[in-house]
Amino acid sequence: MYSINVRDHFMIAHSFRGDTFGPAQALHGATYVTDATFFRDSLDADGVVIDIAAATETLRAVLARYNLTNLDELTEFEGVNTTTEYLARHIADALAVAIDNGDLGESAQTLDRLKVTLHESHVASAAYERSLKG
Repeated sequence: MYSINVRDHFMIAHSFRGDTFGPAQALHGATYVTDATFFRDSLDADGVVIDIAAATETLRAVLARYNLTNLDELTEFEGVNTTTEYLARHIADALAVAIDNGDLGESAQTLDRLKVTLHESHVASAAYERSLKG
C-alpha cells in the first residue's frame, strides 16, 4: 500500500459537556497539528498516490473553515462534544467529499483509504481512518 501525507494546523476554541472532561468543560483553546494520509494499492498513471499540492490545498481549505473559531458557536456542532476523535472523523469526511467533488483531481477518485490524525500535543493524538471505496 502506497501513501502520502500532508500536514497543516488549525486553532480553535471549544468546551465539553460531561463530568468526564473535568476542567475542559470550560471554554478552552486547542491547536491541532493535522496530518491527512492518502492510501492506494497501486500508483496512478503519473506514478503518484495523489497530487501533493492539491492535497495540501484541500486540507488547508477544510481546516480554514474552523481556524480561529469557537466551535461551540457553529450550528454544525450543536449538541456535539467536539473531541479530538470526533474532529478527526469530521475532517476525514470533509476530505472524502472534496475527493468525490473532484477537488483533488480525477485520479483521486481511485484512492483506497484516507486517515486523518489530529495531534493535540507532542504526546497525544487521535485519528480516524476510512475507506474511500463504495
